[in-house]
Amino acid sequence: MANLIHSQVDLHKDFGGVVPELAARDHLERLPHLLDLAFKGAGGAANDVDLIAVTRGPGLAGCLLVGVGVAEGLSASWSVPVTGVNHLWGHIYAAMLTRPDLEPPLLGLVVSGAHSDLVSMPEHGRFEVIGRTRDDAAGEAFDKAARMLGLGYPGGPALDRLARTGDPRRQPLPKPSLPGLEYSFSGLKTALLYRLRDLGDSAGPQEKADLAAAFEQSVVESLLEKLDVALSRSPVSDVVVAGGVAANTLLRRRAAEVVAGRARLTMPSPELCTDNAAMIAVAAYHDPARRSTTVEPSLGWD
Repeated sequence: MANLIHSQVDLHKDFGGVVPELAARDHLERLPHLLDLAFKGAGGAANDVDLIAVTRGPGLAGCLLVGVGVAEGLSASWSVPVTGVNHLWGHIYAAMLTRPDLEPPLLGLVVSGAHSDLVSMPEHGRFEVIGRTRDDAAGEAFDKAARMLGLGYPGGPALDRLARTGDPRRQPLPKPSLPGLEYSFSGLKTALLYRLRDLGDSAGPQEKADLAAAFEQSVVESLLEKLDVALSRSPVSDVVVAGGVAANTLLRRRAAEVVAGRARLTMPSPELCTDNAAMIAVAAYHDPARRSTTVEPSLGWD
């Protein structure tokens, strides 16, 4: 009924990344106002609420504390239960906002600034991690590559835009590949660093665009190679690709090609790929244990 997002990009851009203390303070200042706007936009009132959902992790501790504190305070004031929702579950459930008839079992790929996880979801509220990154997540790799290329913050979207003007064949980079369903992107970052070092002053705008395209292609193909293997090993009728990196143009196009004819692919709309409140609400709605009265922290998929 209402899904409001306050971006902190301008707050952090001068630092080249998120500053946890500033992020938490901004949460504290903005959240009450956003709640008021959400109620006005939804045309509802406090007595219409029968459950409060809040992210319990994983994420920045200060930001999580602000959200949980506000949720528990509203729970006490309104005499309604509060439930803690796993942030990573939220990304998978964001797909159900795009396709409301989506139901498990399904295979999910969650790619964000901190996570690159392949998960099996046999039923609501149950997730099994079947593959993940050993080092950097895809989103972190994109951000660091963008910084090397001088693209500023946030790096992922800037690299995506630049890559569209480049040709990966002119500056090829290795595609990371580990045994099983694991990922690794640290070596790819090192390869980009060395390539830029070797090019030196000859790395002009076109060379950087070509490198952006090559880096993006290597990350995307690595992600989808493992998704392809997982789908072949355990066929399901539905596949979800979600998380902030799922807004990437090449990933969206190539994921559709990899899954085509084997399963239905659902990717949230780009605005629902990044962190948002609606995905936490829909995850709580479908969680069999949602009528909890306490909010326990979460560090992974538990």
